[in-house]
Amino acid sequence: MPMLRAAFILGLLSAVGPFAIDMYLPAMPEISRDLNADVATVQLTLTIYFVFFGIAQLFYGPWADQAGRKKPLYFGIATFILASIGCAVAPTIEWLIVFRAGQGLGGAVLMVVPRAVIRDMHTGPEATKLMAMIMLVISVSPMLAPLAGSGLIAFGGWREIFWVLCIAAVLSLVLTNKALPETLAPTDRVRVNVKNLWHGGLSLFRDPIFMGLTLMGGFGFASFMIFIASAAFVYSGQFGLSPTEFSIAFAINAIGFFAASQLAGPLSERHGTSKVIMWGAIGFAGFSAALLYITVAGWTDLPILVAGLFCAFACLGLIIPTTMVMALDPHGDIAGLASSLGGALQMLTGGIMVVITGLFFDGTATPMVAAITLCATLSLLIALPTLRAIRPTRQGTV
Repeated sequence: MPMLRAAFILGLLSAVGPFAIDMYLPAMPEISRDLNADVATVQLTLTIYFVFFGIAQLFYGPWADQAGRKKPLYFGIATFILASIGCAVAPTIEWLIVFRAGQGLGGAVLMVVPRAVIRDMHTGPEATKLMAMIMLVISVSPMLAPLAGSGLIAFGGWREIFWVLCIAAVLSLVLTNKALPETLAPTDRVRVNVKNLWHGGLSLFRDPIFMGLTLMGGFGFASFMIFIASAAFVYSGQFGLSPTEFSIAFAINAIGFFAASQLAGPLSERHGTSKVIMWGAIGFAGFSAALLYITVAGWTDLPILVAGLFCAFACLGLIIPTTMVMALDPHGDIAGLASSLGGALQMLTGGIMVVITGLFFDGTATPMVAAITLCATLSLLIALPTLRAIRPTRQGTV
């Protein structure tokens, strides 16, 4: 399959999960009022989505290695459709939390399988290019989804968002059936049993480079999850933005991430993947720390916050796609398991950090920026020994 066509198809499939987050963000304050729930409980509807999104990846990866890439997609998307209907009709915040868990359970397949398909087709810089192209397609989510969510809120309310997500999932099911070929040949499939899973999982946990790259990406992704969970309340509470104004501010912050991700492939080819990751880690930690200093000093206004997060997340855009690809490169024979384990660890790391941040959240930017800075610092600290270890062992990928 040509790279552009593959990027378009896999990008559309991969965008459903982010849309389930980004369209929903402007509605969080309204959900709080409509279902009579406090901020922490509404944030739990996001956290539970991420947690189940992460756990379910452990199931889809091995299944995709055994049955091929398409069967898990059918099951996961169908689950997402049913859960979206449940969210749309949820009578209480408790039921919304339950059905958001179902959305995460189904949507996880759209994270695991596309990454495994990439590994089926390409490795190294070519895989990074394809991953970056897919992220370009996904990038319409943080730019357009919040605005679409704001429009739906104005038109009918927050429940309409989940009906639209249901329709998007149905279209994804059709796309999977009609346009996505099976990329894992029957001869390359790995039978799922306890022994294979145990040995495969053990080999990944014992690989310090795989774990280091996964946790680097995990803490980086956790920072973005913290921003997603907190931004609607910070921008509307501290700065008084409307849902539409919040959507614009959110899009500006996200554009930095996705624009930089498009440079990851070319930069990796020219300078080496390890250097690109290190540049990103240093910049991410540096910009985050500078923004935290400004925030704690009381100098934060809306333009400074948006600009600081734009720069920090631009550096993060160099980390996420490169660490994903580099972590999977040596594990092509268990790409599904490696993808699912890596994704699960990243999501669980993010979910834990969101919960911890929620304990200190006061509606202002300071706890959010502090938590992002902590994640950026941990990512940099992990990068230092991990990238040193890569140089003598993986000359072909650095």
